[in-house]
This record gives sequence, C-alpha cells and structure tokens, in this order.
Amino acid sequence: MDIQHAPQAGGAESVEAAIETTAARFRTDVLEPSLRQLVLLEFWAPGHAGCQETNAVLERAVKAAKGKLRLARMNRDAEAQAAAQLGVRAVPAVVVFDRGRATDGFTGVLPQAQIKFFLERLVGPLEIGGDAWEEFERLSAAGELEQAEVLLAQMLEQKPVPPKALAELIKLQVASGRFDAAEAVIVGAPDAARNDPAVAAAMAALENARQASGLGELADLRRKVREAPADHQARTDLALALNAQGLREEAAAELLDIVRQDRSWNDDGARKQLIQFFDAWGPVDKATIAARRKLSSLLFS
Repeated sequence: MDIQHAPQAGGAESVEAAIETTAARFRTDVLEPSLRQLVLLEFWAPGHAGCQETNAVLERAVKAAKGKLRLARMNRDAEAQAAAQLGVRAVPAVVVFDRGRATDGFTGVLPQAQIKFFLERLVGPLEIGGDAWEEFERLSAAGELEQAEVLLAQMLEQKPVPPKALAELIKLQVASGRFDAAEAVIVGAPDAARNDPAVAAAMAALENARQASGLGELADLRRKVREAPADHQARTDLALALNAQGLREEAAAELLDIVRQDRSWNDDGARKQLIQFFDAWGPVDKATIAARRKLSSLLFS
C-alpha cells in the first residue's frame, strides 16, 4: 500500500460504528475523514482476545466523543504490507490520523483507564464508563505495580495535577526504594499539589524512608537499645527502622520513651520525629491517634 496524504476537503462527519477497511479503501476510510475529525486506525488479528477487548473500549470512546473521533479497523494479517508501512508489528495497535498524517498511537492491550487518558489528551474529557481509581486499585491489588505507576503518571498529565495521583505515585516509588525518582516527581509538581495534605504525607514518608535506609538490621538496632537504654540516637534509629517495617505503634513508643526521659535531647528531636511520623501516617490513622494522645499527656501533665 502506498500511504499518501489526503487532499484538503470540507464538511463534517460523525461515524460511531467501527469501519472495516482495507489498503484499497485506506484513503476513503482513513485519510480523507481525518481532515474533519481524528481517525483511530485499529489493527487487529483474528482470534486475538486482546484485540476484541481493545475494540470494545475504543467503540465506547468513539461514541462518547460525539463526533470528535472516527474508528476504522484493519486486519493486520490480511493487510500485512499496510501494517508494516505504519510500523505495526504487534496487535492490538492503534494509529491516530490527523489531517491526513499519522500523529500518535499505542500498541498492546491497555486497561480502559489508560486508553481513556490517551484519548483525552487528543479530544478532551470522555465519559466511557469505568473509573481510573478503580483501575488503579485493581492493578495495585493484583501486584501489577508497573502498570499502576503508568496509570498514575498519565493522571498527572491532567491540569490541574490531581494531588491524590501525585501522592500515590510518590508512595509507590518510596515502597520500591526509588527515592530519587520520588524526589524528582515532587520537585516537578506545582506548589498547589505539593501543599495538599495527601502529598505532604507522602513527602514525609519519603523523608522517613530516606532516614531509615542504611540503618542496619532491626535485630541489631534492638540489641543496641537494650545494651544502652539511654542512647537516644540508637532509640531514634530503631524507631525509624520500625516505622519502615510498618510497625507504627512500636516506632511511636520508642520516640515517646525519649520524650519521657529527656525532651530537650537533640533540640526536641524525638518529638519532631514523631510529628513527622504523624504527617506520614495521616491524622486518622490509629497509631497517630494513640501516639498523639500519649504525647499530649507527656507534654502537658
């Protein structure tokens, strides 16, 4: 197939149903309509379940776009030359045509939420059913963290930046030990998003994780505290390590013990570290509530 640019044309057109096209009909079905609306050319293969899934999402998206999108489908196996000219080597694959030219696209089976965000960059908000956060929670629960991270990154392309997506991305990166990546995300975020409580909590979690990295084994830290109960730095290190392991109540207890023994140590360092824990855990976490109550009793008794 010789892929040619379409001539200029006028008029308006809205086609919701997918058009089965061929190399012979490429100009009529794809190039010429792309002068009036974006055209999605979907390459598929017979018997491929992922193609059926992707097509179903695309058809819903085209319907939701209300005339801004047109969908054409081409059998990759039957039109191998056309697929090769467009760089399509796997299916499903989608190529976006705008004003007679291929301008964007994606390959592979993507969750509906990711396809939705891809298309919304082109035509604006779409209501095609499903919810991005439901998809994120499903991916997280299934341990598909790479796809979950991709979805969060796509959410961050929205304006304004959704703070919840920013916070979740930071937490994912912290959990995987990619502290520099999390820091870069924070630095690149707008001030309004960074000031959100959820983002502030994720930033505090990043700082706590940085401090805990390289402290050594938990058993060794416990031993140091047993051998030197008055060593407040060792007890603080133990608290940081406990928090990194998700042992929040124990972590808070170690810092509260320092406050009980010597609040002035390290310029009120134990209390400040405990407050940083509270920021990371959130105000309604049971460990925050219990430890804050105990801290108030120590400070004001």
